[in-house]
This record gives sequence, structure tokens and C-alpha cells, in this order.
Amino acid sequence: MRRNVALRRPRPNFAGGSPCLRVAVVGAGAIGGFIAAMLARAGNSVAVVARGEHLAEIQRSGLSVKSTAGDFTVNVPASNDLRELGDFETVFVAVKAHQFEEILPQLKHVVESGATIVPLQNGIPFWYFENRSLGSVDAGGRIRAAIPRAQIVGAVIHTSGEVLTPGVIHQSGERTYLFGLPSGVESDRRLNEVVNLFSNVGMDASAMADLRPAVWRKLLGNVSLNPVSALMRLTIRPMLEDPPTHLLLRELMEETVRVAAASGVQLETSVEERLHMASRFADVKTSMLQDLEAGRALEVEPIVGAVIEVADYFGAKVPAIRTIYALTRSLQREAVA
Repeated sequence: MRRNVALRRPRPNFAGGSPCLRVAVVGAGAIGGFIAAMLARAGNSVAVVARGEHLAEIQRSGLSVKSTAGDFTVNVPASNDLRELGDFETVFVAVKAHQFEEILPQLKHVVESGATIVPLQNGIPFWYFENRSLGSVDAGGRIRAAIPRAQIVGAVIHTSGEVLTPGVIHQSGERTYLFGLPSGVESDRRLNEVVNLFSNVGMDASAMADLRPAVWRKLLGNVSLNPVSALMRLTIRPMLEDPPTHLLLRELMEETVRVAAASGVQLETSVEERLHMASRFADVKTSMLQDLEAGRALEVEPIVGAVIEVADYFGAKVPAIRTIYALTRSLQREAVA
């Protein structure tokens, strides 16, 4: 059911004589909301899709950010349904991977208009394999069928954040955004537009000829830090400082490296380097821990389940990941309504 919206149509903007893209962010939470706010603060034409009290506060008082880029508030058109907000040239989809299929009806009109779709999910993305779908990410291939591969710009994001209160987002850590095409083509109009959009507002954005190694580098942390933090109810620092937990995290990362290698991706980042990178985040709550505390469904399947599915396909052994997967699924059944 759609709710009434405070609708203000995005107006064209011009920077350096060139028209800005009309941009929508579907899922204006910790990550999507920060992106939307940064783009809007720079004068881009941005609208957002959110839900519940977060949406109501954005409509009432604007979208506020506390971040390493400063503290500020922007006023943006907001709705719980993209179809209420008009047409867009670029749409960032920042809902969790297990929520992607339910928002496909909202994307239908922008996909049909030829818009660029930029999925921002954790885990293995639905577009990762050219000729098959992962059941843990895209059961039945419904997302792949709904969004043409040629309209997708893939993304791997390295930043941290949380919704402090409705309408208020806290961002911390680095702000690195890697983009690439599923086809592996090195340069393309859509890819260049997205990278320039981010670079022009002071975010560290790069185009990658092959985004798959970046997907696996991020998975090293997601497969280990996310589920273990939820199971132990710990932020990153105490996990790394406890020797047995540190050893477990290392084992999970080493198994993830083996799955990547079995699938044909050789990672230049070592497990030791990834653990050191995690140590810089100190007391940051992982997204799974945030979801657990908020009573939301966890991203177990697209992150952990998907790695097991790829491991099974290529014959890689992942006993520690299987154990964490079983425990995290059990935790979700018990703790998440």
C-alpha cells in the first residue's frame, strides 16, 4: 500500500554547463541515505525511497547526516514507492539483498525507460555469473530476468554507517566506492557517469575493469566479521582482540580465499592485510549486528549462503563457513521476528 508523500519533483541541475543526472536512491538507510545526502548537498537532483518513521522524518525535517564529510541536512523528495517520484536516469538500489525481489515492481518503469541500475548489496551480487543465478541470492533468476545486464553498473562499497534515529544517519570510516560493469568492459557511458557523479561530490570513486576481485575482497570481511559479530553480540575491536575469536575470523577468511581461487579469482589482498584493515574500524557495529539488534532479517543467504553455494559448485571445502552459516541461521530463527 502506498502512503501519501510530500512530493517535490526533482528539478534539473547544471554543473560546469552539463546537465546533472536525475538520481533516485531506493533504500535510504545507513549506506543509501548517506549517498543520497552527499549527492543532494552538491546540488544534484536526488529523490529517495524509505519506509516507516525514517521516511516520515525525512519528509518532515529532511535527511540529516553526521559524518567524516561534515554534519548537514538536505531536503529531498521522499516516498515509500519509487513510482510516486517520477522518472530517473540512474537508480541506486540500496535495500538488503534479501529485499531486492520485493522492490522489483517499483523498478519496472525506470528499467523500461533505460535507466542505469546500480545495485549496492553486500555479498555475491545477482549479476555475478553471466549464465546462471545463485539460489541464495536470486531464487529462480527473477531479478536477472527483470533487469537487463546491459543497464547494470556493479558496485562494491567500503564505508560504515547506521541510522542513529529516524531521519539521521551516522557515517564513519573510509568512503571508497568501486564500480564496474558485469561484462568486464573497461569503459562505458553508464559506468563513467556513475563514477563522475561520485567523484564530483568528493567521494573516492573508481572504475574497475573487473569488479569480481573487489567483491571477494569485501567478502573476506563480510563472511567473517558479520555473522560472528551477530553471534557474539560484539563490535569489531573486541572480536579481533580475543585470540580464539581472532583465530576463527582468520579461518573464515582463509576459506573464503579458497572459494575465490576455485572460482577463478586470485586475490592480491592477504588475510593478514584484511584483518589489519578491519582493526581500523575499532568499535564499529557490523550491518548484521545492527540488523539483529533492530529485529530485522539478517543477510545470511546473500553473504554466507552464497559463498557456500559457490564453494559447492567449484568443489571447495569450507567447514568453518558451514558451521557459522548453521549457527547464524539458527540465531535468526530465534532472535528475529
